[in-house]
Amino acid sequence: MRAIKTTTSSGPAIEVVGLHKAFGDVQALAGVDLEAQPGTVLGLLGPNGAGKTTAVRVMTTLLRPDAGTVRVAGLDAVRDAAALRERIGLAGQYAAVDENLTGTENLVMVGRLYGASRRSARRRAAELIERFDLVEAADRPAKTYSGGMRRRLDLAAALVAAPPVLFLDEPTTGLDPRSRLELWSVVEQLVADGTTVLLTTQYLDEADRLAHRIAVIDHGRVIADGTADSLKDRIGGERLEATLADPSQTASAVEALAPMSDEPPGAGDGVVRVVVRQRNGALVEAVRRLDEAGVDVEDLALRRPTLDDVFLTLTGHAAEERAEAQRRTDDRPEEVLSA
Repeated sequence: MRAIKTTTSSGPAIEVVGLHKAFGDVQALAGVDLEAQPGTVLGLLGPNGAGKTTAVRVMTTLLRPDAGTVRVAGLDAVRDAAALRERIGLAGQYAAVDENLTGTENLVMVGRLYGASRRSARRRAAELIERFDLVEAADRPAKTYSGGMRRRLDLAAALVAAPPVLFLDEPTTGLDPRSRLELWSVVEQLVADGTTVLLTTQYLDEADRLAHRIAVIDHGRVIADGTADSLKDRIGGERLEATLADPSQTASAVEALAPMSDEPPGAGDGVVRVVVRQRNGALVEAVRRLDEAGVDVEDLALRRPTLDDVFLTLTGHAAEERAEAQRRTDDRPEEVLSA
């Protein structure tokens, strides 16, 4: 089987400029710009109906853009669509495997579709079966696989042609924590070997661990772009969280801790949150102030902002609230780009 080598171009592995896509009156993408360098992971996050999956479908030639340019692995996603499909891998939100075929048969079938001889396809299938720890299940029908095994098989299928660029659209949705960690390790190894990955995810800890850069999309536009650390730095410094023994003392706790910050404290569910002006000595000062105010505390912690904090600040709600609305967006009719 002809292996597709990772691009050696000095330019971006993925370059999207001014991408627009509408479904009737709904503007799914309204001028999206994205860039991923070779051998890195670009995390794509977005709230309700932000258009993450629509962007992936355009970049993988499954949708025709209304405007803008998309170049992946040095090829134009519209003009060079057929050639580009040979240089990318795609694993969607649900494992796209034939349940009645064995793991090996699924991978051989994909190899044959890529034009490999039966011998080459079987050799490549064996390599991937071993790499994804599916040897014991290789000759079993995929319908007997666990969710994690099916997801690993799906990812293996996306790698049959050894593509230099891999698109993962919420690859760990529905997986248990152990299976998620196993898949993360696989992705990290792929990137270490030179593969470029674009990852959409509803798990912000996943983006925090895997992504070299993160782009946050809202209402079809990129509203933030940078490393996880730089995005966290945008919303301020260390946060003091005081969990109160008696939620009725919230007002007193807010009044006591307010002088420690340049911003008004936030409060809810018996927890008071303060962006502290200075980290050093903050816990000791907070204990003193709360004690003087007669406020009983169950827990007091100082932590750095998380991507959840970033998401809440940028979009106005927590990340988990977007999942169902995103699914409704993804169910909209699409114009599929013909081969």
